[in-house]
Amino acid sequence: MAGSWSKVFRLASRDYVHEWLMSGCFVLALAAVLGPMMVLFGLKFGIVGAMVDELIENPLNREIRPVGSGYYDHAWLESVRARPDVAFLVPRTRSIAATIELSSQHSSRIVTVELMASDHGDPLLPQDSPLPEGTTRVVLSRSAADKLDVAPGDILDGSLARRFRGQQERVHLPLSVAAIAPAQAFTRDGAFVSLTLLEALEDFRDGRAVPPLGWEGEPADANRTYPGFRLYARTIYDVEGLRDAFARLNVDVHTRSAEIELVQRMNRNLTAIYWAIAIVGLVGFSLSLGASLWANIDRKRKELSVLRLVGFRTADIVWFPMVQALFTAVLGWALAVAIYLATALVINDMLAAQLETGQQVCRLLPWHYAIALLLTCTAAVLAAGLAGLRSARVEPSEGLRDL
Repeated sequence: MAGSWSKVFRLASRDYVHEWLMSGCFVLALAAVLGPMMVLFGLKFGIVGAMVDELIENPLNREIRPVGSGYYDHAWLESVRARPDVAFLVPRTRSIAATIELSSQHSSRIVTVELMASDHGDPLLPQDSPLPEGTTRVVLSRSAADKLDVAPGDILDGSLARRFRGQQERVHLPLSVAAIAPAQAFTRDGAFVSLTLLEALEDFRDGRAVPPLGWEGEPADANRTYPGFRLYARTIYDVEGLRDAFARLNVDVHTRSAEIELVQRMNRNLTAIYWAIAIVGLVGFSLSLGASLWANIDRKRKELSVLRLVGFRTADIVWFPMVQALFTAVLGWALAVAIYLATALVINDMLAAQLETGQQVCRLLPWHYAIALLLTCTAAVLAAGLAGLRSARVEPSEGLRDL
């Protein structure tokens, strides 16, 4: 059986090469259908993919912020932090208490900065960035660092005031710059600090004592609650579920789920449109190729009947048009890939000025090429099935009548 199949393969190959003009037309016809479809999908994947990547990579799209103020204790916050769809959670103190005046020896300016609690795994800070630990280390925003003219390792003077027992008090706290946050992490004058420091500053302003820093006052409340929190979902696809979970807890939150849903809906709609066009194109080409192979079988009935006479079985003859269809599929796919690569190069080069470094408007991944080849070969084999049925009906007697 293997020997007869190899003979059919060799004969089909020679016939395909012998009729190179007709074979080339089949290849060009396939490339003319598949090439534009690959360009269309490359544009869809490149544009929508870039939008999805931007959504995924920007941690602000995963942020969930409570609307207004509430009363959240440690137990409640820990229960939320334990959820598998929560990547990061840290409490917030009152906004009016989360500020401090900073000055440095390198600048004459005194900058009032907003303070945000941070911890391990903060999405706004690089993974390898030093953390603002304890009550003496801070991570400055780029804006604040530029105004204070400081770099990592420099010492800042932190100053805050309160009115306690009828007297105005001001304290100073030396702070070390652990790192400078990326510009996109916080665009205003701010600093990432530990929750311990943020609580100490709030206690001082509220007239409570902070023994570790030597600040006197009333005894601190052991049952501390927080008016808000800073939470980031594990992925953008978890944002909607967390929003619904907070709604069941009667906690109003603000998310960017509308923007996320818009991109996802665009992705679904463009995918549906693409596959509709692709299916129509592949079906049309399959029917055209099937009809052409059918006509080719009719044209070669004499040659095929002679093959039956010399011992080839019906199953062997059926493989004749299928082998040629696979040749057309592979060569047409290769030509379509070349057309796509040339077109994508031109498109990306034309729009290079509007794109970020490394970004492409039209792009495909290696597995996209593999899927295109698989679908093309499948369509070609199905089309060749029509011609195969026709070739199976060729009788050996047809060859004898012409001898």
